[in-house]
This record gives sequence, C-alpha cells and structure tokens, in this order.
Amino acid sequence: MQSYDFAQGRFRAALLLARLRDVLAVAVVALFMFPLLWWALTSFKIPADIFNKDHEVWAFTPTLGNYAMLLPAVGPDQMNAASAFRDSLLIACGATLISLMTGIPAAFGLSRYASRHKAKMLASILLFRFLPPIALIVPVVQLAHQTGLFDTRLVVMLMHALLNLPVAVLMMKSFFDDVPTEIDDAAKLDGAGGIGTLWKIVLPMVKGGVAATAILCFIFSWAEFLMALFLTVSFRTLPVQLSILAMGGWGPLAAMATATLIPCFVFILLVQKGLVRGLMLGMQK
Repeated sequence: MQSYDFAQGRFRAALLLARLRDVLAVAVVALFMFPLLWWALTSFKIPADIFNKDHEVWAFTPTLGNYAMLLPAVGPDQMNAASAFRDSLLIACGATLISLMTGIPAAFGLSRYASRHKAKMLASILLFRFLPPIALIVPVVQLAHQTGLFDTRLVVMLMHALLNLPVAVLMMKSFFDDVPTEIDDAAKLDGAGGIGTLWKIVLPMVKGGVAATAILCFIFSWAEFLMALFLTVSFRTLPVQLSILAMGGWGPLAAMATATLIPCFVFILLVQKGLVRGLMLGMQK
C-alpha cells in the first residue's frame, strides 16, 4: 500500500511539473510575441487611435487603409513597398538557391567521406557562422566597387548566400548522416557515381531536410539588414526600407513591418520540426 501511494505521489509530482513547464513555455512565448502583436494591432489603427492614450488597447475601429498605403498606386513614392518586396523576394530566392547548390555537395562530402580533418572543417564552418557580418563590411564594399558589382542585386545575393552557406552545410550534413551508407554502396554496385548517388538516390530521401534548410536560408536572407544597407543605393530591401522610412506615419510603417513578417511565419509553420532540428545544428538526433 505504501509503495502504491509513493508511486501515485511521484506520478502527481511529474504531472504537476509537466504542467508548470507548459505554463512557463506559454509565458515565454507570449512575452516574445507581445511586441509583434502590438505592432500588428497598430497596423490596423488610424493615427487618432495610435496616439490616443485615453482609449483602451482593443477599443478601436480596424482599418485597412495602412495596408492600402503599401500599394504603388495609393502610397507615396517614399514607401517603395512594392519594389522593396520584389527586390527582397528576388534576392532571398537567389541566395537560397546558391546556398543549396553549393552547400548540399559540401554537406554530402562531409557526411560520407572520412577524413582526419573533418572535425576541424566542421569547426571552421561553425566559426564562420559566428563571425559578425560587420567585420566583413569594409573588405566586401571595397571588393564590390573593384569588381563593378556595387549597388547590384547580384552582390547582395552572393553575400547572403555566403552568410547562409554554413547553415546549409551543417543542416544538410545532419540529414545526410541519417541515411545509411549501405544505400550508397548499393548504388555503387549498380554503377552510380558519387554525384548520381547524391542527386538521384540520397537527396530524394531527405527532401524534407532540403525544404527546412531552404526555408531557413530564405528567412535569414529575407531578414538580413547590414549587407543590404551598405551594398545598395538605388534600391532597398524590406529591412533597409523599414529603417529609412521617412514618411507615411506609424500606421503604414507597422503595416509594412507586419506584411514583412507574414512569409516568415508561414514558412516556419510549414517545416517547424525540421527548423528546430536545424537550429540545433544536428546535435539532437
């Protein structure tokens, strides 16, 4: 009887601990989501409701006028929301494609081919990811001027791809490690080479990992600010455009910021499991 009561006590304690952990997790998420919610609410308010301190937070009449200001035919030229969205989308897609095309073969090689320097190479890739982009600004800007690529979408695309390459390599390596090497051996017996084994056999088996890696690289490029700021003059990406917006008021500014976040939230919801694993850099199997 005493053992039964002891087991029941341990079960209740574990259940209580699990509930407290869930409550704490919800509280932390709510703490980080509150500024985004406040920003989204501001995007649906008119200026009188934004600056009126006498009204309650929820006591306002929603309006889509702030989002209408983002349209080229309605908003002022200083907003440049449509062109900034187009440039950000083009740069993010191009940078993601370059990161995948270069990172996938590198990750496959690190996963499949033994080398005594593999640990050093992985550490070097990880250290490059930790390198602050501000440390690269001066040489990158000089190189862009010397090559004639300054103020072009290509140079921003290449720099975003370079910054995302460690993420692509480390993420894809973790997914390739889960594919048994016996599959490679069977492909070699059938006459497939290393490249053919990668693209025709192994890669389709980790297509979920490819999607998660692509979306994470896309989000990093979509939200990147520093390189786009120093390497462009005639056009602006969305993060840069938000930082230099001089006209339009808080309502249109909040609407642009909210619209910028929507693609990130959609992509994160689509591949949230793969993103969690990718952010752990393959340490959690």
